[in-house]
Parts: sequence; structure tokens; C-alpha cells
Amino acid sequence: MTDLPLDQVRTLLAVVDEGTFDAAAAALHVTPSAVSQRVKALEQRTGRVLLLRTRPVRPTESGEVLVRLARQVARLERDAYAELGLSGAGEPTRVSVAVNADSLATWFLGALTRVPPEARLCFELRREDESHTAALLREGTVMAAVTSSPDAVPGCSVRHLGRMRYLPVANPEFAARHLTGPLPDVLPRVPVVVFDRRDDFQDGFVRRLTRGRAEAGPRRHYVPTSEGFAESVAAGLGWGMLPEAQAVPLLGAGRLTLFAPGREVDVSLYWQQWRLDSPALAAVADAVAAAAEEALRR
Repeated sequence: MTDLPLDQVRTLLAVVDEGTFDAAAAALHVTPSAVSQRVKALEQRTGRVLLLRTRPVRPTESGEVLVRLARQVARLERDAYAELGLSGAGEPTRVSVAVNADSLATWFLGALTRVPPEARLCFELRREDESHTAALLREGTVMAAVTSSPDAVPGCSVRHLGRMRYLPVANPEFAARHLTGPLPDVLPRVPVVVFDRRDDFQDGFVRRLTRGRAEAGPRRHYVPTSEGFAESVAAGLGWGMLPEAQAVPLLGAGRLTLFAPGREVDVSLYWQQWRLDSPALAAVADAVAAAAEEALRR
């Protein structure tokens, strides 16, 4: 079995994080030539191309495996230093997590407040659609993720958190003006609010109603924040699918109406994290699971 020298693996990580060989050399306090030699040596040792020499540099699929390894080794080193009382100036432990915007806007931040203060953690959150957060785990960009995929990323564990319910809602005046006919006929023609250009949720709702014959209308308002999305629907820009936690108060206030009762959509959410014996990750996972049990449907 071929050993993987950690200095070469760490150098690969530095190149990916810094974006260029020169920037990685500055961060590592070595010459660009030394960085290049280490990466080439690692590629020769593994027999694979690990980097795409673009600007910024990007890892190949094989490179992502080693980048993830480098981050995991760094995580274990920090945990070991902390247990030995060798954590330097008492710097907090950084935990990077990918989370979808709707969870971030409703229940996830409350989960982080449950982490015991003595854990001394600081969080780096990456907002990403729940169907894409697993990719950040696969790349080694984050240590954990809230995802809609039950299939564990290699090297990760997975647990079911619960189901987030989405309601088809619209401003009452908008509904009275645009949604008076059969929904399979009118929804493909009326204005709709969409999170971003990768958001397929509203289209999927219409496809189910029309048995695949149509999607949401061409007049689309792109609003890439969860709070802004909810406010745009309540203001009457278009209809949309809102998380139950956001929709219920607006329904109670009369700012929204449920225009398709019984057509709610549940999305299962999962917690995936590196399969490491890390006290920091364990503390976050326990807090997230406890908050999800209260906030999400079982």
C-alpha cells in the first residue's frame, strides 16, 4: 500500500483553498516551486490527476477525496490538541456546515444555540439547496450538512432528521385574481416566485398537478433569500411553496391563503457528517437532532 505523505496532502489542500500555487506557497511559507513539486509527487504517488490547473485551481474527483482527507486530519489534530491542552491561544474550534436556506431561516440557528458553550465552537455556515449540500461534503468543503439525500457520502454517516412541510400559498387578492379556475389549467400561466434558477420546487408541484404536462409559468420572480421569498409571496408578486413554519403566521394574519388544501409537500431532511470520533462534531450533531425533533414532522 502506498503511503500518502501528509505534507503533500496538506499542500494540495492549501492550493485548493488559496486558489493558486503562488497563494498556497505564501500561505505555507515555501516557494511556488516547492508547492508544485509536492503536488506533482502526490499525483505520481496516486497515479491520478488531482488538480485542474484553472484559475482558481479546482480539484478533480480524485483530488476531492484527498482534500476531504486533509480536512479530516486537520479536524482530528485540533481535537487532539484540545484534549491535550495544547490548543495554543485558546482559539475556538471551527465547524463548517452546509444548510439549506429554509432550514437556516426557520429552525437551524436555534439548534446551534443548544451546543454547550464549553465546546468553544465557531460556525461557518454555507447556504445551499438541500439537494446540493451533499456535494459540498463530497468535495470536503464542509464537515456536515443538512441534505435531502438519504444516501451517505463516502466517509460520512447519515441520520434522518424529519420532514419539512411546504404549503402552496398566495396572497388572498392574488389568489382571487389568478387562481379561480382549475389549478392544473391556471398555475402554468400565472406569476410565480422562485428561489433561484436551480429551484425546481414550484415546477415539480405543477408537474404533479398536471401529471407532467406542464410546469410553473414563465413569468418568474427570482428571490434568493428565504425571508425575501416569503415576503414576496405575501406581497402578491406570485404564488409559491412556503415552509410551514413561515406560512402559518402569515396565514393567521390573513396575508396568505392556502389555495390547494391537501396538496402540501413534505421534504425529508437528513444530517450527514464526516465519520470521525470528533467531540466538536458530536456536540453539533446532538444539538441539531434535538432541535429537528421539535421543529420537523416525524
